[in-house]
Amino acid sequence: MKKLSISCLLLTALCWLMPSGTVSAQNTEISPYSRFGYGMLNDHANASQRGMGGVGLASRSGQYINFMNPASYAAIDSVTFLFDIAASAKTLSTNETVNGVKKSGKDFTGGLDYVALQFPMTRYGGMAIGLVPYSEVGYKFGNQIANGTNEHQGSGTLNELFVGLSAKPFKGFSLGLNFSYLFGTLLNDTYIYSASSTSLFEQVTEVRDYTLRLGVQYGFDVNKDNRVTVGAIYSPRKSFHGHAYGVKYEIGQDTANDTIGYGSMKGHYGMPDTWGAGVSWCWRNSLTVEADFTYEAWKDVKYRYIEGFANVGTTRFDNRWKAAVGAEYVPALRGSYMRRVHYRVGGYYTNDYIMVGNNSVKEYGVTVGLGLPAPSTKTMINFSAEYRHRAASPAALVTENYFQFTIGVNVNELWFWRNKLR
Repeated sequence: MKKLSISCLLLTALCWLMPSGTVSAQNTEISPYSRFGYGMLNDHANASQRGMGGVGLASRSGQYINFMNPASYAAIDSVTFLFDIAASAKTLSTNETVNGVKKSGKDFTGGLDYVALQFPMTRYGGMAIGLVPYSEVGYKFGNQIANGTNEHQGSGTLNELFVGLSAKPFKGFSLGLNFSYLFGTLLNDTYIYSASSTSLFEQVTEVRDYTLRLGVQYGFDVNKDNRVTVGAIYSPRKSFHGHAYGVKYEIGQDTANDTIGYGSMKGHYGMPDTWGAGVSWCWRNSLTVEADFTYEAWKDVKYRYIEGFANVGTTRFDNRWKAAVGAEYVPALRGSYMRRVHYRVGGYYTNDYIMVGNNSVKEYGVTVGLGLPAPSTKTMINFSAEYRHRAASPAALVTENYFQFTIGVNVNELWFWRNKLR
C-alpha cells in the first residue's frame, strides 16, 4: 500500500503538470518532411513492439503495456503493477539533387520517448496511464534566394496524455477505451536574410484538445499448442481545438510584430477517422507472429492556409496506411538466461499522409530487437534497432535513411500481493 500511495502521488503530480505544458515528451524528429502538416506521426509502439516492426493491435499480454490497443489492459492479472519508460537515439542521412548538384547531409538526435504505467482495477479489467508523442516537428535547412538567403526551421511536439480502461466481459474477449488529452505547440519558421535586414515569418499551431481510441480483442485456443488473437481499434474524426496564427518579425528593427490570421482551430484543422486491425498466432508460448494494418482518412481533414505566408500553406494530405509484420521467439520461459531472452524481428511499409506538391511520401523499414530479463525479477530491458528509408514519389525529392536505437525498461512488480502472517 505504501508503494501504491507513492505511485498515486507521482501520477497526480504528472496529471496536473501535463495540461499546463510544464512536462512533455522530448522531440526526437529531424526530418525535413516534418515541415508539412502536423509533422511526423507516432504509431504508439512500445520498445518491445518496435523490434517487431511496430505491430501490436492483436498483442495481448499481462507482462507489458500495449497502449496501441486499449483492450489489452484487461490481460493484466490482479497482483501486477507495470511501469514502462523508453528513450531513443537516431541518425539521419539525407540525399537530394538540386539543379543537377547532389547534396547530402547527416544529423543526430535523441531523447525520452514515452512513459506509462498499468495496474489492475478488478479481476475483470485493468487501467493504464501514460504520455506518448502524437506527432513531432524537427528540421533545419536553407537555400539561396534573390538578393539573399532563407532558412527554414521547425520544432515542437504534440503530446498525448492518456487514461485507458479495459474490461473482459467473458472469456477471451476484451474491450477498452483510451481517453487522451492532446496538447503542444508546433513552430514553422522561415528566416529571410538580405544585405539590409533579417525577417522572420513564423507559423504557430497550438493544440489543446481531447481524443478517443476504442479497442477490442478476442483470443481463442485452436488446440493445446496454438492460440490465435484478433484485435481492432478505431479513433473518430474530429476538429481540433486550439489556436493557429502567423507572426512577422523584423529582427534588429524598432518595429512592432505583425500577427496575422489569429483564430480558433475549430473547423479549420483536424484529425481523421482511424481504423486498424491485426491478427497474431502464438505457438507453445514460444513463437509469436503478428500482422497489422492501419488506415487513416487524412484526405478528408482540413488544414488552414494562413494568408500572407510564403510557407507550407499549400499543404494537402493523402490517406495514410501502414502494413506491418513481426515475430518474437522465446526459447524457454524457464531455464538458462540465454534461453529466456526474447528475440524479435519485423518490417513495415507506410504510405504517409504528407503530400509535397503532387508527390506522396512513402517509407519502409526493418527492425530487430532483444528482450533481456532482469535477474531475479520479471522486469524486462528491451532493445530495438530500426533501419528506415523515406522518400517522395513519383519525384524522390529528399531521400532519407534512418538508423534508430531504442532502449526501454518494463518494470513488472507484484505490488498488490498481500503477505500472509503465520
